[in-house]
Amino acid sequence: MSDANKLSSADVAKLLQDPNVENRAEAAAKVAGTFGAAELTESERKIAEDIFRVMLKDAAVRVRQALSESLKDNPDVPYDVATSLAQDVDEVAIPVIEFSSVLTDKDLIDIVRTRDSNVQKAVAGRQEVSEDLADILADTGDEGVVATLVSNKGAKIKESTFDKVLDKFSDSEAVKTPMAQRGELPIGVAERLVTLVSEQLREHIMTHNEISPGMAADLLLETREKATVSLLEPGQASTTVQELVDQLFENNRLTSTLMLRALCMGDTTFFEVALAKRVGIPVVNAYKLVHDKGDLGLRRLFEAADMPVQFLPMARAALEVADEMLETGGDDRALIRQLMIERVLTAVENDVDTENLDYLIGKLQRVDTEGSSAA
Repeated sequence: MSDANKLSSADVAKLLQDPNVENRAEAAAKVAGTFGAAELTESERKIAEDIFRVMLKDAAVRVRQALSESLKDNPDVPYDVATSLAQDVDEVAIPVIEFSSVLTDKDLIDIVRTRDSNVQKAVAGRQEVSEDLADILADTGDEGVVATLVSNKGAKIKESTFDKVLDKFSDSEAVKTPMAQRGELPIGVAERLVTLVSEQLREHIMTHNEISPGMAADLLLETREKATVSLLEPGQASTTVQELVDQLFENNRLTSTLMLRALCMGDTTFFEVALAKRVGIPVVNAYKLVHDKGDLGLRRLFEAADMPVQFLPMARAALEVADEMLETGGDDRALIRQLMIERVLTAVENDVDTENLDYLIGKLQRVDTEGSSAA
């Protein structure tokens, strides 16, 4: 260690006797800066720790703050020094509370329960936040604290805590937006959240989180319909089919079930683009194979896309309706869906898997209900 960084009796004298606050703060930073260095002798380490304890009693906040800033991320700080700093006024406490690995979960939970929102935010922003600590932070009911917590990628948050947050902050964009942008959410939370956020955030949740195939298909359909409508309204941005397919594929969400359900709900374009993406061919080639009047084109495309063979008759039935409506010029999307679902159910009623059967029957009932209401 260089002489400039050596702990000395002069440092101690300067720290204890200098009446100038800035000088004492500078000395505090120097002593704290040397602490933990490999070259520090045991004697010097003991001197430093004694100095820290003296500085904790300094009447000037500026001195204690300098000490806190210099020791905040040092793992070798004595426990009593770290906890004393954490119990100080906000300016002194926050650096240690936010960064120190010396503080335990129990320390941090006690801090959250007894301090104001500024300090609670520091806890919520730590590099790592345990599930128990996250739950206590959620209990504060403070929007800024909770927003900081759900924005923190290092925070481990259990499903019950997410539910608690949504119960309290279902109308808060400051909370919902960063929550929706987290990497992985429990499926129940993701499905609840998509009903509360903007269209853009719905797409993010759908492409980055596990949600049920039924809800994914519903979200996909809604997104596509809004994108189609926006083409008629200049100035509105919309995600293209290719962009949406690319996002789903990159995040392993372009599932066979999602593709089939989108087709059965009348979205042939998405189905064609999705098949092209999974096979790695131009969309125009996929379109030709999908609408090939023979049986081989679609079958080969299914095989190349690794689509379940039991989905093939369902897809064919839906495509037949799409081709018929194209020839007749039909443009009633509700009618197209109703015809597609009825045709698919009739064509494969003995072969379709229960999950998809329930989904399609539910959609057919919804279409019928909407038609009755309109009448």
